[in-house]
Amino acid sequence: MLRSLLTGTLVVAGTALLCQSTASAHAIKAKANQAVNASLDIIETKITTKGDKVVFSTRVRGEAGKDKPDATGKFEGSSVYAYVWPTSLDSSDVGFEKKQGIVALAVTFHPDFDDGANGTKNRHVWHSHWVVLAKDKACGAGLKVVDIPKDTKPKVPATWPGVPLLIDSPAYPTTFTGDEVDVEIPLSLINGIKGAAFDGVTAGLKVNGNLHAPLLCVSDVFKVASGDLSLPGKVEPAK
Repeated sequence: MLRSLLTGTLVVAGTALLCQSTASAHAIKAKANQAVNASLDIIETKITTKGDKVVFSTRVRGEAGKDKPDATGKFEGSSVYAYVWPTSLDSSDVGFEKKQGIVALAVTFHPDFDDGANGTKNRHVWHSHWVVLAKDKACGAGLKVVDIPKDTKPKVPATWPGVPLLIDSPAYPTTFTGDEVDVEIPLSLINGIKGAAFDGVTAGLKVNGNLHAPLLCVSDVFKVASGDLSLPGKVEPAK
């Protein structure tokens, strides 16, 4: 179901992203695509457990994090750029109710709004989120961050930023070094990641101009590491 949903999203997005990728022991390697901005053109993505940590890594053809969306001066209609690791995790593995959608770690930049936990300001830096995604034809690329309906109180993580979305703002250490972006997470927080399947994506998201559901859509898919969103990567210990 997850695989078919993601593959359908790729078709809806209308993107020609077949990049002849290969999956090694725990990484997905992809051929360069000159049609994609170098900072968003994934060359390799992996998730590796190292001792008591798990590290999400993506390497691109250019300088990671160089390209960012332009500020618009307002929340509605604003844009988000993201490095994303879709996974086979269940939403309950990261603090939400069970079976809410596709669980992904995302490193995002959005200059027009803050969404840090407890009012933390983060619009000026790349930062990490857990997001739960679901299919929605109203979105340009066929996926949305799952909305929280008005007057409902679903289970959310302690670092939920208080917005009506299934999104978490845990402020994991996130580093950009040359062509690579890395996120380091205590393994104890997501023990279910061992053996999980994953993929790598670079994408653009957009806030609904009318601030109605879907509030946050995946509007563009820049690159898919596997080429078909089949989640061929496997999380394994570092060698």
